[in-house]
Amino acid sequence: MKPSLSLLALAIAPLFPASQALAQEVTVATFAGPAQAPAQPDRVVALDLAAIDSLAALGVALDGVPAIRAPAYLAPALDGVPTMGTLFEPDFESLAVMEPDLIIAGGRSQPQVAALNRIAPTLDMTIGGDVVGQSRERLRAYGQIFGLQDRAETLIAQSDAQLAEARASIEGRGAALIVLTNGGTVSAYGGDSRFGWLHSALGLPEAAPGITAENHGESVSFEFIAETDPDWLLVIDRAAAIGQEGEAASVTLDNPLVQGTRAGLSGQIIYLDSAALYLAGGGVQATARVVGQIAEAFTAAGR
Repeated sequence: MKPSLSLLALAIAPLFPASQALAQEVTVATFAGPAQAPAQPDRVVALDLAAIDSLAALGVALDGVPAIRAPAYLAPALDGVPTMGTLFEPDFESLAVMEPDLIIAGGRSQPQVAALNRIAPTLDMTIGGDVVGQSRERLRAYGQIFGLQDRAETLIAQSDAQLAEARASIEGRGAALIVLTNGGTVSAYGGDSRFGWLHSALGLPEAAPGITAENHGESVSFEFIAETDPDWLLVIDRAAAIGQEGEAASVTLDNPLVQGTRAGLSGQIIYLDSAALYLAGGGVQATARVVGQIAEAFTAAGR
């Protein structure tokens, strides 16, 4: 029986190099709780797009990334960087050969954290639940690890200011429904969902508070959207986000039921930066892009 790559990697690198064991460490907050990380690591691999987003904002160059069609704004951070497998299936053999000082995983690569930790110190930097709060927490952790605390605090202050400005433009302007299209199908997301931070962080009321909290949303019909009659419709196009061919969200929602809602009649359907939100959600740049879009739309509608 042919050994799996993970078993091969364990055979190649059962222990961290001695130099890693002697390196200075810092304690940082992770999804799994406080963890030790090497300070000022030299070779760093990141297998999570939210992490890559925030590290790029800090100016941290990476030595390994996943093979993925990433959002266009992250192209400079990935250009020319060796790929180490995918988000779901890291290349354990290549990682073992590289001997990185630190691996940052999370989100789609979270199930691989234990195996990756046998190659090099691995942090689970998944962002879930309180997206904005955990995004700040992760940014501060990266600042500690790379000695960029001041830069991290500057980015956090900028994010807080942007959120405050967005909340001011949104206040009293009606309720919103978040939908995700995938080809010709539509799912709705509520305040407790993966995209629920758009409601909580922005003070944006839910048009349909009873939506079931699901990672993949609640499948809904065009009739449901018409009955909900939101003031605003926030749209995520999954196919566009992952570079998959299929019917665009604007085509899917171009029908009398959707266009007859208050959102449709008022031109208040916002097609969000789907790649940033769907693939790199929680990254400081992704958050800024999406919040900026929403604030701009609300501000323009109020003129």
